[in-house]
Amino acid sequence: MSGIQAAEACANCGRESSDAVKLRYCTACRLVKYCSVGCQKSHRKQHKKTCKKRAAELKDERLYNQGHERPEGDFCPICTLPIPIPMNEHSAFMVCCIKRVCFGCSLAAQKRGMFDCPFCRTPMPRDGTELIAMVQKRVDAKDAAALKFLGDQYYYGYNGLLKNVQRAIELWREAAELGSINAHFELGNKFDSGEGVIQDKAKAVQHWEMAAIQGDIESRNSLGVNEINNGNYERAVKHFLIAAKMGNEVALGNVNKMFANGLATREQYAEALKGFQDSVDEMHSQERDEGTTVCRDVQREEIAREIANRNRES
Repeated sequence: MSGIQAAEACANCGRESSDAVKLRYCTACRLVKYCSVGCQKSHRKQHKKTCKKRAAELKDERLYNQGHERPEGDFCPICTLPIPIPMNEHSAFMVCCIKRVCFGCSLAAQKRGMFDCPFCRTPMPRDGTELIAMVQKRVDAKDAAALKFLGDQYYYGYNGLLKNVQRAIELWREAAELGSINAHFELGNKFDSGEGVIQDKAKAVQHWEMAAIQGDIESRNSLGVNEINNGNYERAVKHFLIAAKMGNEVALGNVNKMFANGLATREQYAEALKGFQDSVDEMHSQERDEGTTVCRDVQREEIAREIANRNRES
């Protein structure tokens, strides 16, 4: 019986597909079909090894072949260019419209005398209390990005909120369930370290994988580090190559270290270096360089004020 014919007959009892017999694939491997749940259970012991191997292959195909493009949220909605990593050092999150705007576009708007949100033109919040109130409206509407942002505020104790890691994790969980890629990354970090949750390396990897296949390059780099720690160097360099070519400088450095230690080839390092430079060139603009310098100074002043306020309260 040919492979095609075999796929049209129950792998356990041999019944062929017909109007009366509906065959269904094994959902894990999709190599064989069954006419009933009973047949699938009866065939499980015989099929288990092949199924497990093929399921792992399919998972790897998805893991390494998807997520080579950054997600929509990583692009400035004004200039439409991808935002450099780490994004919080090159952009600002607008709680009014839940958009991340690069510092170049923010500065360009200010030069034109526009000090409201450069994307939706909503007046900027006057203080932390007003900012939290604005984002809370989006949280109440179950906006995944808003939930992630509010979780960040609780985690760091920003904008008048008391630091509350457990509350942050609750918000990140909800955000992840609603599709937040960045929330998956944060949860992966917490399960990896055991901060605020019971340490679970397998769950950490699951969250990073969920984010990586959707284009999160920091999660992709974390997967590479995890493979390094497990001694899986070929798998690690695959992750680092993907992340480096998407603009992650840390991943590029990891490929360099692997090359220096004989764990990656010269060709792989050259590929990572070229891909990284191409990505950086795509993200670069003179306005962004100027905007990043100015806005970082402002951020440092805001952080200093936040620390001073906490010290006074304590």
